[in-house]
Amino acid sequence: MKEKQREKEIIKTSIIGIIGNVILVLFKAFVGIIANSVSIIMDAINNFTDALSSIITIIGTKLSGKKPNKKHPYGYGRIEYMTSTLIAILILFAGGMAIYESIKSIIDHYQNGTMPSFEIYSIIIIAAAIVVKVSIGLYFRHKGKKIESDALKASGMDALFDSILSTATLIGVILAKFANLYVEGFLGIIIGLFILRSGFEVLKESLGLMIGNRFDKEYVTEIKKAINSIDGVKGTYDLILNSYGHNKNIGSVHIGVSDNLTAKEIQKIERDITMLMYTKYNTIMTIGIYAENFSDDFSKEYYSKVLDIIKKYETVLQIHGFYIDKDLMLINYDLVISFDDNNPEETISKIKKEKEELDSNYKIIINYDQDFSLS
Repeated sequence: MKEKQREKEIIKTSIIGIIGNVILVLFKAFVGIIANSVSIIMDAINNFTDALSSIITIIGTKLSGKKPNKKHPYGYGRIEYMTSTLIAILILFAGGMAIYESIKSIIDHYQNGTMPSFEIYSIIIIAAAIVVKVSIGLYFRHKGKKIESDALKASGMDALFDSILSTATLIGVILAKFANLYVEGFLGIIIGLFILRSGFEVLKESLGLMIGNRFDKEYVTEIKKAINSIDGVKGTYDLILNSYGHNKNIGSVHIGVSDNLTAKEIQKIERDITMLMYTKYNTIMTIGIYAENFSDDFSKEYYSKVLDIIKKYETVLQIHGFYIDKDLMLINYDLVISFDDNNPEETISKIKKEKEELDSNYKIIINYDQDFSLS
């Protein structure tokens, strides 16, 4: 889906949510004030925060669609992650207020014997509101998944939890109306805790995206397979991807090529990879080159000895960029060390020492690469 079309879908969905929530706010506020019910009034306030979250989503979507400029050359795509964070804060606020007001209601009931007074139309309005809220939640989640919008998915989750809160409110209304039993304050606390949990989950996901999560292993594997399929590529290494919003990535990768290729042949390979990444994966890719010289028996045998050594170390995930310069008596290669290794420099030092003990004629340079996409 093109970015402009995606933006229109997000805004359209958000406007529908705003209209639906404003209607719910008006009806619930009317019922809550007439019945003197703290749970219904808090439910109305909760719907009001949902309307605000939809407004925030629209603003965030418009801002994230701005073109890159001199001040922000990577664009504004990450603003969408910030809007998800703001929505999470609103969810947490709603959950905290629900618990606070519920506790006040419980205290007031046991100190002064206060009970809300409901009419039949109150039950009908709240029941209808639940149906509307569930519909809004499912619609937002469906649209969020379809167009890959974290903000819409967060709003959808919030709406579905709100429908649970409204259901608990309805139960409290029925029990108060027909059994003269006070439960709404206790139900409000329980539901408030669920809302807080939802808010923390949304907050965790949005903050993770802003900090920079690892891309899905399946996605990374697919990209490496696609690059490896290009003629002349002997291996794909050190793949790094940075997200700057929906389908806006900037990354780098190293490829292995034969050391007898000309600059012209290498440039064609680089161009093919650049075009592939931009057109298929929406990624601006920088490409580095590793020359590989496994053509002679000496290099093959030496490489085999190195493999025998690094196999002893479970945290070593990959070796690449292996090159032997016989004129300079130099061996150079990179090792990818897992983040599970608490001291990767020490691991590399041990490997280097073992290899030097086998053959001290060559100078060995081992470069430490971090585990950005392997494990």
